[in-house]
Amino acid sequence: MKVLVIGGDGYCGWATALYLSNQGHEVGILDSLVRRHWDNELGVQTLTPIAPIGQRLQRWKDLTGKSIDLFVGDITNYEFLHKTLRKFEPQAIVHFGEQRSAPFSMVDREHAVLTQVNNVVGTLNLLYAMRQDFPDCHLVKLGTMGEYGTPNIDIEEGYITIEHNGRKDTLPYPKQPGSFYHLSKVHDSHNIHFACKIWGLRATDLNQGIVYGVLTDETGMDEMLINRLDYDGIFGTALNRFCIQAAIGHPLTVYGKGGQTRGFLDIRDTVRCIEIAISNPAAPGEFRVFNQFTELFSIGDLAMMVKKAGNSMGLNVEVDHLANPRVELEEHYFNAKNTKLLDLGLEPHLLSDSLLDSLLNFAVKYQQRVDKQEILPKVSWK
Repeated sequence: MKVLVIGGDGYCGWATALYLSNQGHEVGILDSLVRRHWDNELGVQTLTPIAPIGQRLQRWKDLTGKSIDLFVGDITNYEFLHKTLRKFEPQAIVHFGEQRSAPFSMVDREHAVLTQVNNVVGTLNLLYAMRQDFPDCHLVKLGTMGEYGTPNIDIEEGYITIEHNGRKDTLPYPKQPGSFYHLSKVHDSHNIHFACKIWGLRATDLNQGIVYGVLTDETGMDEMLINRLDYDGIFGTALNRFCIQAAIGHPLTVYGKGGQTRGFLDIRDTVRCIEIAISNPAAPGEFRVFNQFTELFSIGDLAMMVKKAGNSMGLNVEVDHLANPRVELEEHYFNAKNTKLLDLGLEPHLLSDSLLDSLLNFAVKYQQRVDKQEILPKVSWK
């Protein structure tokens, strides 16, 4: 299949592009490379050294004989996007091309606007380009479990059947996003749902949990193919961040009470979920939602798992509970469904001691690249 990976230079996108290429798909990457610019703006680099995109793709070709097309540009530029789609002619589009950090979106007005314009306008442009020339193309869009918030009822996969005043209907699950970033994802979901309904497009919205890990079979082939691993207070996510903090002897930064419960999955399961989605496309006019996670953990429990694994390796790991920079419930009910991808064949890599050991050893290997001034949160929701 011809698959265009938008945002293919990023954390999830790079692993996905290589994986799909290795599986025999004809892959193209479309990316503005703005994520590298944001690193420079924030003055912090990924833990792992990331080669220029051209060198990464050449190394992939040298090792595997497989070529990945590269299109550098911004999908908020409709002319560029439309031209790229017509040149590549994708059968499926995997859309990672968004600003993905909640703290980044909460820095100030400028970053909130940037996040919403980049994410919402880019996706809306993509929908119009598909409508015009590729109405049968399947859009696989990366959403987030953060769209749901933390309701006091079970979280279904995208839709909920309710009865009210004696009448029953199945409706989109209510959204309670926790940042301007998460709000942009909700707007995306609404726009895609609407486009499927009125234009007959086909789309799968993958509401992904927090991803951890760095190595897939492909990114582990060579250091030049290595994936990024963020540890800072803006782009670093919980488990990756904790492992890096443990490696350098910094206390693990648990926000508030630590009872915040979230869905998690291994980066190897992210790429497999994408493959499952494109291999089992939505029907014309269907807006399909899969909750993409494999396990639920509280942030506090996750920190204790890292502490235990680190201590067993001889690291001195402590846990600090910081004043929470976010506005969120720190103790709450959370039970989310995630059966649809499992029903289609996902065999999860569950979080294990060996995986934690691998992540910790990886962090120790590159610990000299850590800027300790960038670990603590600097952005407050208030």
